[in-house]
Amino acid sequence: MLPQRKIRVLQTIRQGLIGGGETHVLSLVGQLDRSRYEPVVLSFTGGPMIEQLRKMGVEHYVIPSLKAFDLGQWKKVKALLVEKNIDMVHAHGSRAASNLFFPARSLKIPMLYTIHGWSFHDDQSFPIKWARVMSERFLTANMQRNIAVSASNFQTGRAHFRNFRATVINNGIDLRKFSTTAVQSNIRQELGIPEEHILVGFIARMTAQKDPLTMLRAFARVLESRQQITLLMVGEGELAAEARQLAEQLGIAGQVIFQPFRQDVPELLAATDIYCLPSLWEGLPIGLLEAMAMENAVIVTRVDGSKEIIRHQENGWMITPGNKNELASAITTLANNAALRGILQQAALETVRNGFNVEGMARQVEQVYADIWTAKNKVLA
Repeated sequence: MLPQRKIRVLQTIRQGLIGGGETHVLSLVGQLDRSRYEPVVLSFTGGPMIEQLRKMGVEHYVIPSLKAFDLGQWKKVKALLVEKNIDMVHAHGSRAASNLFFPARSLKIPMLYTIHGWSFHDDQSFPIKWARVMSERFLTANMQRNIAVSASNFQTGRAHFRNFRATVINNGIDLRKFSTTAVQSNIRQELGIPEEHILVGFIARMTAQKDPLTMLRAFARVLESRQQITLLMVGEGELAAEARQLAEQLGIAGQVIFQPFRQDVPELLAATDIYCLPSLWEGLPIGLLEAMAMENAVIVTRVDGSKEIIRHQENGWMITPGNKNELASAITTLANNAALRGILQQAALETVRNGFNVEGMARQVEQVYADIWTAKNKVLA
């Protein structure tokens, strides 16, 4: 049974920068039924997400921390839970979950955990992977509910943890915001990109996960056979400086445009013909869904999450992770075949419309909240 007053749900995530999880949080709080739920957001770093929340009129806080299970900040977290009269905690990602778990438990506040991709991966050393598997096992086993953003994430959890339980709720895109009809500015004109050029977009964090260096090496191969093409790389991260250096070393800097993180993502994608996401692993990539909603022909790696969205040569193109030759071949094929690009672009849009819209996602999450609240009140009765 839902209370007469609104349920105050703390949405918590590790950082205030804009990535897939942060975009998910912004979309979710924007779509929640405000007659039933009052969102409050906590992050552990500042960043552009905070400014977006301010514009949306959403209550938000930052408690600085760069660590999981950060004992030094638990008193502050607990004090925030008490001061803001939080009824339920929704953690997005393992760092946020670990930093909220004990404060929430001490106050008997129910908690759920959305898994935006696991923190452990096969390319990690054994000690690091083992520690992260143990951490994720502990967290997921002690939540009132878990949400997996993809069936692949769910299956990975089942493979690693005995009795793992989760509800699969796919990420969703706001099709009012991510629509070619809503775009007003001309990115090509702003950045001096010739209209006759095919524009390839890489709009993601510059991290090992997203593999921007393979992106650049592949683009260098593309330029061996085609010149009327530009690569736009938008994002920040620990590999940003190395990516710029590599572009210079490869002799392709003149046809690669680097931009820091920008908030006008729909406008960037409206200017782009081909979107590339050469990730080494994924949860359910929101950036990919945004590009599809903006009618891009998309090229992705054959990894969890992306595999659930893309059907090869039907609504996108799939390649092997880390393979610059396959990526170069895919870009060249799509750049040279306007008819094929058009088919993939239209199919991509239909995929998002039919299965990955934000309204459907929010209603499913609200049902999880209602289930948790009902279970809590049965215990208290």
